[in-house]
Amino acid sequence: MPPVTDPSLLSPLGKPTEYRATYAPDLLYPIPRQLKRNELGLAGTALPFVGEDLWNAYELSWLNPKGKPVVAVGTLRMPADSPNLIESKSLKLYFNSLNQTVFANTDAVAAVLGTDLSAAAGAPVAVELQPLGSRPAAQIGCPEGVLLDDLDIACDAYQPAPQLLAALDGPVIEETLYSHLLKSNCLVTGQPDWAMVVIRYRGRPLDHAGLLRYIVSFREHNEFHEQCVERIFCDISRHCRPEALAVHARYTRRGGLDINPFRSSSGFAAPDNTREIRQ
Repeated sequence: MPPVTDPSLLSPLGKPTEYRATYAPDLLYPIPRQLKRNELGLAGTALPFVGEDLWNAYELSWLNPKGKPVVAVGTLRMPADSPNLIESKSLKLYFNSLNQTVFANTDAVAAVLGTDLSAAAGAPVAVELQPLGSRPAAQIGCPEGVLLDDLDIACDAYQPAPQLLAALDGPVIEETLYSHLLKSNCLVTGQPDWAMVVIRYRGRPLDHAGLLRYIVSFREHNEFHEQCVERIFCDISRHCRPEALAVHARYTRRGGLDINPFRSSSGFAAPDNTREIRQ
């Protein structure tokens, strides 16, 4: 299905759904990233960041050649410079369409997913599948850095308020700051999205209290996960002028999927797939 200019027109989000249990790649619904990037002043310019969207899929199943179900967890890595993101409910519906579909083996499933997701995104999407019979392990932890959430602050802004951001006078430092207080809402349905956000930077010290108030200011904001992270990256870049910056958010799962966008200017490698405690 080709992208449209208004994601609410054809998106399956918020609409009654007929679930299909046999392979249906046409269910994937791409949304052009540039629509929201235009709002951030990124029209006609080179992107100020690199990165990826890392998806974890916990409800994957198909049939082996004998008709026996296989269950697996999957990891998808979609480059931030792909023309499209993929709407999450459409991805869940697409995964459901594998439930009664026969595949020769796990590699065949991964190949099909890679082909279909890359076509929808408009760029190569890396796919890794781990059948639960292989007993894959998951790591849960917190970043090595400063947790902002214990700061005693007053909050009264619940729409993005970049004016709260500031860099303080002082020498150039490098630090990692994180918070569990990021909440935004789905752009189409208004359902709450919860996340831990991690900010790594090199530059003059960021005002921690102002940064936490800014993170809280997303609380009633309607935007997709990937778009929120790019907005945070652009706001910090413009208001604080760090020499280097990375923003990473790990959103709690919905519909068997969690989405973990990462955006970086330079000098910071993508984080590993350590889960946030609520994932």
